[in-house]
Amino acid sequence: MKNRGGFPEWSCGVVGTSGTVQSMSYPLEIQKLFPGTVVSQQACPMWVPLVENDERNTPGADFFVKRDLNKLFEQDSSIDTVILGCTHYPLLTPVIERFLPADVRVMSQGQIVAKSLQDYLQRHPEMDQRCTRNATCEFFTTEDPAKFDEASAVFLNQPVASRRIDL
Repeated sequence: MKNRGGFPEWSCGVVGTSGTVQSMSYPLEIQKLFPGTVVSQQACPMWVPLVENDERNTPGADFFVKRDLNKLFEQDSSIDTVILGCTHYPLLTPVIERFLPADVRVMSQGQIVAKSLQDYLQRHPEMDQRCTRNATCEFFTTEDPAKFDEASAVFLNQPVASRRIDL
């Protein structure tokens, strides 16, 4: 955080898919919550395939993560927080942190959503009555179940058994 003209100023970077960056959703929401925050964005189209193809710990991952973070910091060298604007990106956190300055904080959108949900549930205790207890999860996919199961297990950190359906 900097102090310019007596007002604190934060500078954050958002990394996301091309669609997320083009939507401008993160800068719009950040400005609502923290007016005056400088927001820079960088599309990282290769990061999702790196995760989905289990290439997170390879020289290729290092190359693309470093390249894209360099592009982000070329926009604003004073970024103090990087927001991971895609559900896949937290799986690249160890690689991302290797290529960031030590004082830059990394936040995943999952952390933000979880805190928001926790706040909502605390303000609406009646929702506890509507929540399902001891439920089971079923997974359906329109693609190859084996491929889906393998990719999903990376995110859930447990085996997944899906069924293929046609829409």
